[in-house]
This record gives sequence, structure tokens and C-alpha cells, in this order.
Amino acid sequence: MHAHRPRLLRAALSLLLAATLVGCTASAGALARPIGAPGTAPDASHASGSGSGSVSGLTDDDGYIPDGTSLPLDSGLPAVTRLDPRLLEALRQAQKAMAQDGDGSRITIADGWRSERYQEHLFAQAVAQYGSEEEAEKWVRRGSDSTHVRGEAVDIADAGAMDFLNRFGDAWGLCQAYANEAWHFELLTQPGTACPTPSPDGRG
Repeated sequence: MHAHRPRLLRAALSLLLAATLVGCTASAGALARPIGAPGTAPDASHASGSGSGSVSGLTDDDGYIPDGTSLPLDSGLPAVTRLDPRLLEALRQAQKAMAQDGDGSRITIADGWRSERYQEHLFAQAVAQYGSEEEAEKWVRRGSDSTHVRGEAVDIADAGAMDFLNRFGDAWGLCQAYANEAWHFELLTQPGTACPTPSPDGRG
């Protein structure tokens, strides 16, 4: 497949967390999932779809992706087009490698670039869900502190793609940033260099 030795422990963790997310979605609905998990849109029950407004007036121009949907890497929407060009190119190269290896997965994103007001809205939701700013910060950063706001992070929607990137993403510099977010990837190393150990959570 690739010359890189699979990091089996991280791959197993990725699949376990992805399965947990799927289980939560099926059994308890959006509020049972961590704010910031793939498919967790703000006040998702009121979302009216891509291209239209949601509660609090969030739209495509905020990088808003409705709950339960994801975007391909060739999407023309701001959540994709406002990503750091280096990150987007690395993801596209990884997707080409997946196709060459015959992997049926595609890299789609549940979250990419976000506006600062969208990020603040997510943080306020997380405070409401977890009961304190300290707990919320394990999952969501505030405003411009977020790598999503800077266009430097994506949340991968497909579990197969998460697994692939956990095993081989370092070939393009793509790494899982946080141990509690198997879906969250950033450019954290030089291509071909091993990824750093993920931070425990979003607090670093």
C-alpha cells in the first residue's frame, strides 16, 4: 500500500471512536454527540439545508454545513474553498492515493473553514451542553483561536478516510491533532515525517 508502517494503535482508536459516534447518532440524537463531532451542526433540528440560513442566521458564507451532510474536496462552497491551500492540496493528494490503492472511501468533510461567529456559536452551544467553559474547551475553541477559523483544520466525515489518514496521512503532513477527536486533521508535520503525538484535547 505505502512504505509507511501502519500505526495500528492509532488506527484502532480511530475506528473505535468513529463507531462510537455512529452509535451515538443512532441512539440518542445530535445532543448526545460532542459539539464539534462530524455531523453536529448548531441547533441541527432547525437547519434548513445548504445554501439557506439556519438558526442564528448561519449560512454557507459562515462555512456552515448542515447536520448529517458533508462536502467533497471539489465543492465550491466556502467551507472548502477558504481552507489553507496547502491543507486542501494535501487532502486531494491523499484522496488520489486512496483511489490508486482501490480503497472505496472518499475524503469528505463535515467541517472545514468556519467564520468566527460560527465558531463562537459552537462554543456557546458547547458551554450549554457541558456546563462550563472549561469542559467546553476540551471540544471547541473560542473564535479566532480555532484552527477551523484560520482554515487550517478539517473534520473528516468518512470513517474509512479517517482510518486511512491515521495510518498514512503523514506522507502528506496530515495528522490527527487531538486524541479525543479522531476526525480532526491538520498539517502538523513535514510530508514523510512522523506525526507528533496528538494532544489530549483542544486545550493543547
